Amino acid sequence: MAMSLSPYLMMNGNAKEAIEFYEKVLGAEVLFNQTFGEMPENPEFPIAEEAKELVSHAMLKIGESELMFSDNYPGQASQSGDQVTICISTDDIEKSKQIFNDLKQDGQIKMPLQDTFFSPAYGIVTDKFGVTFQIYTEGQH
Repeated sequence: MAMSLSPYLMMNGNAKEAIEFYEKVLGAEVLFNQTFGEMPENPEFPIAEEAKELVSHAMLKIGESELMFSDNYPGQASQSGDQVTICISTDDIEKSKQIFNDLKQDGQIKMPLQDTFFSPAYGIVTDKFGVTFQIYTEGQH
């Protein structure tokens, strides 16, 4: 089982600017960058016009490390203390479930662990210490 931890920056509408800044300052290489408008359409949850150009997910490589980004969806905002989360990536759904369930003990679920268009098991949970983790499972649906 492979597992890695990556910092994930939640931005308030300025992820594109931050990505360009880190490219220049840290020599970052953009590995992936997708806007909300580029995501697969879901008629039950239409993308608001003001969100279409915002970053839904981006990954930069800086040296040997990866740094992930997303803008908050309009109407949501990060505050000091929850702007940086830790993304735990694994290739094992059962391990993702175990980690998610252990972290939620005395914590708070921000997004239940579920099948998404980009991961067979993805969820967001804040643990009892106030640290927010995104659980991302690699692999096919």
